[in-house]
Amino acid sequence: MAKRFPLQPGHPERNCWGCDHYCGADAPRCGNGSSRTQHPAALLGEDWYTFGDWGLDIVEDATSIKPAVANSR
Repeated sequence: MAKRFPLQPGHPERNCWGCDHYCGADAPRCGNGSSRTQHPAALLGEDWYTFGDWGLDIVEDATSIKPAVANSR
């Protein structure tokens, strides 16, 4: 089960947001050899989810979202 994804984390720079682990920025477990994945709020601002087509169902005043479950075939 995937973790809930925060819409506006307090310190997005402290974590890697590339997978469900949300590892510390200096210790990612993905093993891809690159730097951390930034949170969209760090790149686009606090209202990042209002721009573009993210396909998210966000309830008013929500602080996080439940990731969609991918269909396995």
